[in-house]
Amino acid sequence: MMPKVEIYTWSRCPFCLRAKALLTQKGVEFTEYCIDGDEAAREVMAARANGRRSLPQIFINDQHIGGCDDIYALNAAGKLDPLLQASS
Repeated sequence: MMPKVEIYTWSRCPFCLRAKALLTQKGVEFTEYCIDGDEAAREVMAARANGRRSLPQIFINDQHIGGCDDIYALNAAGKLDPLLQASS
């Protein structure tokens, strides 16, 4: 089964664009929630992200990964690819 990857973004956020570019480069399909100006959606995101309100916020299989710097750090440490592997 492919991993469930979700990312909360703003359409013009450079950090959001970088995070999506990394996922796209890795060939990962993801669900994007573009929450431009939607405070209700931001509250939902913050509840899932342990109170974090900055964007992007990324989840893999409902596990909170963090933001752009966090996903790039996981990648640099070699820990991102295992999270993105399909499970049987």
